[in-house]
Amino acid sequence: MPSWNSRGLRGSTLEELINKTLEKYRESGLCLIQKIPTPITPIKIDKENRHITLAYFEQKSTVDYIGVVQGIPVCFDAKECVKDTFALQNIHEHQVKFMEEFEKQGGISFILIYFTGKDEYYYLSYNELQKYWSRMQNGGRKSFRYDELNTKFLFISGNGVFVPFLETIQKDLDMRD
Repeated sequence: MPSWNSRGLRGSTLEELINKTLEKYRESGLCLIQKIPTPITPIKIDKENRHITLAYFEQKSTVDYIGVVQGIPVCFDAKECVKDTFALQNIHEHQVKFMEEFEKQGGISFILIYFTGKDEYYYLSYNELQKYWSRMQNGGRKSFRYDELNTKFLFISGNGVFVPFLETIQKDLDMRD
């Protein structure tokens, strides 16, 4: 059974920025998306600081966020990438399967990747993820490079929000028509 320790806090800054963005979007009536907590069973707790230092995951998680944008169901995961190469091992097979099933139900699935060295975000649509995932399963690269990405889906902070991803959802929708 997988365990969690302080490594589990990786990406917490990105998630905090996304949470603040979602709060602003919600206040503006643009969407209602919530962070999905990962159920854990604490094993060790630092009583002085009131922090969990070791825990076990109770079950496999799906994605980080689920909600609705202007009547469209969305689900997504948030990942950080320090280098110009994103390892697909950062995405789990059960997450890809969940995203596939979500898409089959008429929803939109994607991954928000923050390239920390470039201070840029990338909206990785499920369709694009599937391309890289299939390549890996067929014996190809187990990662994708920054220079392989569709530049239309790169964005930076702005418009009064930290992670302004709504415009990229619209671009994804436009490409599906």
